[in-house]
Amino acid sequence: MRVKLSFLGAARNVTGSRYLLEANNVRLLVDCGLYQERKFRSRNWDPFLVPPHTLDAVLLTHAHLDHCGLLPKLVREGFRGRIYCTAATSEITQIILLDSAHIQEEDAEFKRKRHEREKRKGHFPEIPLYTADDAKASFPLFESVRYGESVQLGDGVRATFHEAGHVLGSAMIKVTVTQEGDHRTIVFSGDVGRWDKPIVRDPSLFSEVDYILVESTYGDRLHEDSPDISDSLAEIVNSTWKAGGNIIVPSFALERSQEVLYHLNELILEDRIPRLMVFLDSPMAISITEVFKRHSELFDQEMASLVRSNKSPFDFSNLKMTQTVDESKAINHMSGTVMVIAGSGMCTGGRIKHHLVTNISRRESTILFVGYQAIGTLGRQIVGGVKRVRILGQHYPVRARIAQIHGFSSHADRDELFRWLSGLKKNPRRVFVVHGESKTAQKFGAFLRQKTGWGISVPEYRAETFLE
Repeated sequence: MRVKLSFLGAARNVTGSRYLLEANNVRLLVDCGLYQERKFRSRNWDPFLVPPHTLDAVLLTHAHLDHCGLLPKLVREGFRGRIYCTAATSEITQIILLDSAHIQEEDAEFKRKRHEREKRKGHFPEIPLYTADDAKASFPLFESVRYGESVQLGDGVRATFHEAGHVLGSAMIKVTVTQEGDHRTIVFSGDVGRWDKPIVRDPSLFSEVDYILVESTYGDRLHEDSPDISDSLAEIVNSTWKAGGNIIVPSFALERSQEVLYHLNELILEDRIPRLMVFLDSPMAISITEVFKRHSELFDQEMASLVRSNKSPFDFSNLKMTQTVDESKAINHMSGTVMVIAGSGMCTGGRIKHHLVTNISRRESTILFVGYQAIGTLGRQIVGGVKRVRILGQHYPVRARIAQIHGFSSHADRDELFRWLSGLKKNPRRVFVVHGESKTAQKFGAFLRQKTGWGISVPEYRAETFLE
């Protein structure tokens, strides 16, 4: 048995997920993500470590940018195989890639003009990493796969997608390699979801696997210490309403925005918060919400029940979807308290920056973070307690209340990851801990060694190993 595995991203860091599996003359890339940490962004511009034209297929776990965001560049530079993923992931990824391309085009133009004015050069080329046309060129390569369906990728190589419980359409991917009657199974966890979360179903368990790549984003902490989401959200809304400020929510367009709406809808139905105006100020989040509506077959029982009883969190009366730039700008001229949910979730681009400019120096306003903030991002600086931030080329004092609700996380924590791994009835040959900050991944690896006695590795970027 000779199978080669290379760690080309999200190895001792969180973003840029990319793993190369080579077996039986088949080359598979699992995920092709964008680096979002400042210290690693230069890797987005580097040539791919494997020539794109030599790849037979890409297996995509889900539609977050750190898992799919470099697909247009991969295609532009020669990839012509298929991109396999679930139907919901296919639809959402195409929305996210097009939005990403537009943002990069706009940011490149903005930086070019600013650098001309300031007579200097930036760290990166003043051109988009990829364009909208590049994104669109990747769309015909997508091929939808159902959960539990086996896809033949070459002689003796097949993949099966399983529910990950992370975001709508997300998957764990099990690859089976057969050589001379011998079999090896490799599971790529993608991002492992959580049990009993709203909207999506629980993660799948595996009883027997040879090798596992497990994410470790929250591998050194527990979510249970967080207060109840509804109680925390109600307190933030009510106190900001009383102060007369706005609630600005940097939020990922996929799942997090929909989950915030789910909890707001619940609080409104229970009369626990005022019926304030809520703006979903993200064309991408609006489009993704429409995908949610089309794929109600993926909902858990509670969400399906709300939809059946006409209490969908995507249709409550005070919710306004703002598609245009003019509609977005008008929000900042409204009197009274409003909530604005806008991207990006780590404040790295998009409309959220403009809402931060308007509100971050207002003591009566609240900046509410509902997702993970990677090292090096603007969001991480703000939650880290900096007194001044640079936004759109200008510096602003941070006077607004900075709040964070950790319970929204759609990533399994340390014990939930261990619960997922504990579904195994037989010891794996090896577990690779990936997709976590270096200290976090190593700490989770040590935890697993102590708990299980299994062979545990925490691979470094560009590491290669043979799976015997």
